[in-house]
Amino acid sequence: MTDVLQLTGISKHFGAIEALMGVDLAIAPGEVVGLMGDNGAGKSTLCRIIAGRFTPSTGTVRLDGKEMHFRRPSEAREAGIEMVHQDLALCDNLSAALNVFLGRELTMGVGPLRFLNKRAMQAKAAELFAELKSETRPGDLVKQMSGGQRQAVAIARTRLSEPRIVLLDEPTAAISVRQVAEVLDLIRRLKDAGIAVILISHRTPDVFAVCERVAVLRRGTKVADKPIAETSPEEVTGLITGAVESA
Repeated sequence: MTDVLQLTGISKHFGAIEALMGVDLAIAPGEVVGLMGDNGAGKSTLCRIIAGRFTPSTGTVRLDGKEMHFRRPSEAREAGIEMVHQDLALCDNLSAALNVFLGRELTMGVGPLRFLNKRAMQAKAAELFAELKSETRPGDLVKQMSGGQRQAVAIARTRLSEPRIVLLDEPTAAISVRQVAEVLDLIRRLKDAGIAVILISHRTPDVFAVCERVAVLRRGTKVADKPIAETSPEEVTGLITGAVESA
């Protein structure tokens, strides 16, 4: 299967600080890749480059073999790349449906007189939650939701643009065991829809539960990129800490 995303020789410098050094990474449609590493390893920087928030100092980003030069996140989104940040960027005082459509609201009216089409947004949000097999209800306020339901809202929001690649930054951090299971199921739904997923996580059990491959960064360098079936949690932990040099 042809890779949907190919990163070649990606480096990123912030002044004298080298955040990434010559990182290669590829992902196919419907593949889930775990991206692991200690704090400061370069995981979020790499994903922000993919999502158009940063431009690489050197290296190339290709979609379907075509070199891309994203200058802003909106360009990456138009190309089919969505990122769910760890803070989720949800508005607690709004409903699930309004959060799904935040910044992309559906309106109705005549000429300059436009009104929010809440009924259409609720219907579409309900459809997206059904596709994700989430129990989240469109009319519920986000402030009343569990961590797993909040993730469902954030992931449903990525589905509005029919993305090809979704980047998830620590989606299972600070939530209960039951909610972790819900989020992992959401990731499986994205995979079933043929969407490529990059999962940034510190949680080795989660990566081994849903990913086909794991890539490990240490101090800005990729030290491993291998199938889950060919590694172990112990080896990955060693790669993250430096007890294992590379694999």
